[in-house]
Amino acid sequence: MASGQLEDERREKRAFGRVKSAGAFLGAGLLGAGLLAAMPAMPFLGGDAFAQEARQGPLPGSPPTFADLADKVRPAVVSVNVKSRGAVGETAQKDLPDLPQDHPLREFFDQFKQNQPERRPSRAQGSGFLISPDGYVVTNHHVADKVDEIEITFENEEKYKAKVVGSDARTDIALLKIDSKKKFDNWLEFEDTPPRVGDWVLAVGNPFGLGGTVTAGIVSAAGRDIGSGPYDFIQIDAAVNRGNSGGPAVDLKGKVIGVNTAIYSPSGGSVGIAFAIPASTAKDVVDKLREKGKVSSGWLGVQIQNLDENIAESQGLKTAKGALVAKIIADGPAAKSELKARDVIQQVNGRAVGNSRELARTIAALPPGADAKLRVFRNGEEREITVKLGEFPANDKLASLRGGGNDDSDSSGSGKELEDLGLTLIPAPEFPGAKTKEGVAIVNVDPNSKAADQGLRRGDVIVEVNGKTVSSPDDVVDGIRAARQKNKKNVLLQVRSRDQQRFIGLPIDKSDEDEESEAKEPTGSEKNKGKR
Repeated sequence: MASGQLEDERREKRAFGRVKSAGAFLGAGLLGAGLLAAMPAMPFLGGDAFAQEARQGPLPGSPPTFADLADKVRPAVVSVNVKSRGAVGETAQKDLPDLPQDHPLREFFDQFKQNQPERRPSRAQGSGFLISPDGYVVTNHHVADKVDEIEITFENEEKYKAKVVGSDARTDIALLKIDSKKKFDNWLEFEDTPPRVGDWVLAVGNPFGLGGTVTAGIVSAAGRDIGSGPYDFIQIDAAVNRGNSGGPAVDLKGKVIGVNTAIYSPSGGSVGIAFAIPASTAKDVVDKLREKGKVSSGWLGVQIQNLDENIAESQGLKTAKGALVAKIIADGPAAKSELKARDVIQQVNGRAVGNSRELARTIAALPPGADAKLRVFRNGEEREITVKLGEFPANDKLASLRGGGNDDSDSSGSGKELEDLGLTLIPAPEFPGAKTKEGVAIVNVDPNSKAADQGLRRGDVIVEVNGKTVSSPDDVVDGIRAARQKNKKNVLLQVRSRDQQRFIGLPIDKSDEDEESEAKEPTGSEKNKGKR
């Protein structure tokens, strides 16, 4: 056998041995290692800083190393350490009684109060990244909210004090400014082009206090709704843990495609499902915070919800598109217009609205004081309504505007029973602990009923049935009967649940006994049965 051929066979055996080792790790649970070994080589994309040819991975056919990219990004990523001070003896003192002057324990309690130690400061950690040479840092609102001190730590252990320039709770973005005149050499730019699902992504941050940690993955999905406001999120599978909040998710050009903000985890650690605020949203908010120190968003002053097929059918709509106005908030901008509850908003300034989140984003993008020309659907007709927008209020003020709700802690099982719908109703004022005199309260819901399927529960208050105000169970029965007579498959209920108001399309399949009675209620003879 020729020496050259023998050497080739030896190289093949060494390569095969390395592949078998990789297979052993795959069996141990490192699925990523097996996947990477099977992927074809991929060059870095564009960008002057990364125009050079990517390094080859350890195995033939493996993707390039991320080392050059990490070296470029890490110096611009920081650890954000925050501290909040506590009041002196606040928690303990408020629970101590004020005793009379002649009480035998008065002196003991007075001395105890005076000796209360100062509450320990609260400390927390997050991540952030530089966006300019003059020391502006982006992080999450929930990292920098209501803190007294902020310290920024770089990868090289340089530490600086920082202050909050501005913060926006709706998008969870905060902008910090390092307290230094130094010009920094490394900072990151936002990517203008949205990433595609499947694109590589690196997450860099400070998980569990381990600064400068780099993890790699892909963009798993875009446009995710995680139940946190009207804005969409990017889903990535790069490992993101506690402490990564506020750190960047970057593409292969080293540009920020998102700001890491949340994870889905039943265990508290990474399970490969993380969410980042898209760069387009973050950049817009940062620009506003840098210019004005706050984000001023348009506000319509309504509670809105999505349409479903049942609600759409009850309204006479062919498709479940648009945003349904569930409630007009008192003293809000919409209260000064012709907009009403039950209106379906289909367009804003000529732009179609597909659902409630699209409406919220569209309105938020408009400045306070702007006119919003709405096309709404009401009672089978389209009409134009103009609302002058207000400024979106702070969370505490918004909560007070929405008002309180009903208390469902105690309730009676008596009332009028709508057997075919699985509901038992009483006038709202008769409901124990009621805070409203309007509507009809639900005191019982059959768990196997259509009402339960639509999310109705005990303590909810039915305010309207098909646009008509109700004050007694009979009013509800009449509204349902009227809908059935019009051959409607669903009846539209306006329901108040605590401080929220919404509409529900309740299926009303016609029962066999409907011609005689809509409700199961004892007759006069039955009431007197057994009486002497």
